[in-house]
Amino acid sequence: MFGISWLDPHTLIATFGGWAVFIACAIVYVETGLLAGFFLPGDSLLFVIGVFLSSPSSPMPLWLGCLLISASAWLGDQTGYWIGRRLGPAVFNRPDSRFFSSKNVDATSRFFDRYGAKAIILAHFVPIMRTFVPVAAGVGKMDYRRFLKLNIIGVIGWGSGVTMLGYFLGGIPFVQEHVEWVTLAFIVISFIPILMEIVKARRSKN
Repeated sequence: MFGISWLDPHTLIATFGGWAVFIACAIVYVETGLLAGFFLPGDSLLFVIGVFLSSPSSPMPLWLGCLLISASAWLGDQTGYWIGRRLGPAVFNRPDSRFFSSKNVDATSRFFDRYGAKAIILAHFVPIMRTFVPVAAGVGKMDYRRFLKLNIIGVIGWGSGVTMLGYFLGGIPFVQEHVEWVTLAFIVISFIPILMEIVKARRSKN
């Protein structure tokens, strides 16, 4: 309907088959582990992969898909943490470019100030934050064991939770017939937290 083929699980199956899940894992790793990946469609992609896995022609069981995606998010977060730990504050002092914005750094700082250590878990459910928060934790030299514990909870809750949501909703006829509409609605909802942070930041400046 919208010409966005990756929103259609049937297209994923026809085009990539079993490789669709592994491609999703690679995208999840880049989004969570590399600062340049903040623009990637993490939430919507996991939702669509869940719908994809609910298909009778799915190449793998749900548990394996959730395991692979959660593991990819975990590896990405570890990469982000150690980038921040090794490079320190300099990693956040880069000039603005196409793939980096000081506004995202400021938003990350506010997110941390508001939620504290819980930000490691909650960031996975907020676009942009799941890219920058692990790096910020490394820059701030957060205790690694504490980061690791919270991070495992976050990646399982997000990586498996959103995928399972797509899987179980994918069995509903309405979702199957209007998967693009449902996915786009999911994208809009996922951006609400970051939009709220932006509004609050603007109000505090006035």
